[in-house]
Amino acid sequence: MKVLMGLKYLWYQVMQNKAEPDLFLNWLQFANAGMLNKGNIYSVEYVTKHLPSANPVIEIGSFCGLSTNVISHYLRKSKKSNKLITCDKWIFERGDDAYEVNLGSSAITHNEYRQFVKDAFIRNVKFFSNGLPYTIEELSDDFFHLWDEEKQIDDVMGRSVQLGGPISFAYIDGNHSYEFAKNDFYNVDRYLDVGGFILFDDSADYYDQFGVNRLMKEIMKLANYKLVIKNPNYLFKKVK
Repeated sequence: MKVLMGLKYLWYQVMQNKAEPDLFLNWLQFANAGMLNKGNIYSVEYVTKHLPSANPVIEIGSFCGLSTNVISHYLRKSKKSNKLITCDKWIFERGDDAYEVNLGSSAITHNEYRQFVKDAFIRNVKFFSNGLPYTIEELSDDFFHLWDEEKQIDDVMGRSVQLGGPISFAYIDGNHSYEFAKNDFYNVDRYLDVGGFILFDDSADYYDQFGVNRLMKEIMKLANYKLVIKNPNYLFKKVK
């Protein structure tokens, strides 16, 4: 058992370092707040090289824009023209009812913190993303409702964007509970290209505090999805 666990750890370390060295990403991660597993960088690099179409790339959950900027960077490096559309409402664990509750013993409220993070996202993507993403200030269910209706809507930077239609890649990093992640998966599945990809953040087997890894076991059993990379988070490809 110890030998097996050691081999798994060695494999994980090798996979973690598979992404090609990239000086821009080093500087980006110094300045752009966010929680991004290094394995996700390799997965994003892989996906952008193998996108099945020029259909939009979507990101569920944006926080301060680190993963958004990484996706944007690799789309540029791979010379892909796919539109990047993200959604986030910047409502964190305490929810709407905690807006006027302070952060611990500080004088900062949750609402002020929320606005700060949103402003940081806008500043970060304006500075680091070559070709600005479109960002819709909605929870994922509401975002997909707008997608279903093919709405023309203004994003957080006041630019109009047409929603709806097929999707080539989805990065799911919203609410990590089983129910929400499953709902996000089925919403994406309705539009995902055959040959398209879904990457689930915080889906690694050792993330016991989240429900996403429970969903991974269910997707593994689906005939129309194939696991492409587990590094340690799960990247799936839709095969039919």
